[in-house]
Amino acid sequence: MALIFYAEDDPEMGELVQATLLGAGHAVGVLEDGQDALRALRRRKPALAIVDMGLPQMSGAELIKIIRRDEELYDLPILVLTARRSDEDEAIARQAGANGYLRKPFDPTRLVGMVDQILDWAANRRPPPRPPRHGV
Repeated sequence: MALIFYAEDDPEMGELVQATLLGAGHAVGVLEDGQDALRALRRRKPALAIVDMGLPQMSGAELIKIIRRDEELYDLPILVLTARRSDEDEAIARQAGANGYLRKPFDPTRLVGMVDQILDWAANRRPPPRPPRHGV
């Protein structure tokens, strides 16, 4: 079982993803915007963050960039789950630092498979070097 935070502003989608991942044995917290997600991530680092690209307060790409620059969160695995379908949108997410990209609507089996794959990868990798500290 892994703790997963899902940043999603659509309550129905949040419930669907939460139920899907709960059924696969994971604990899932749903956060409604980018600012709330960042605050929650800083309070308790999960095993995985799932991020929608179209979040209020802060876009998914902005949230991912902040996570990648944060001394405590930089190595957090991130899966983007979004309705944005273009290759350009996927490139933006990956350039920001996403580890995976899944388009909505999604197949629940595929979501669980991607989550498990990213969690397995994260458990077996060497952590990347910490980002440089600002002002040092």
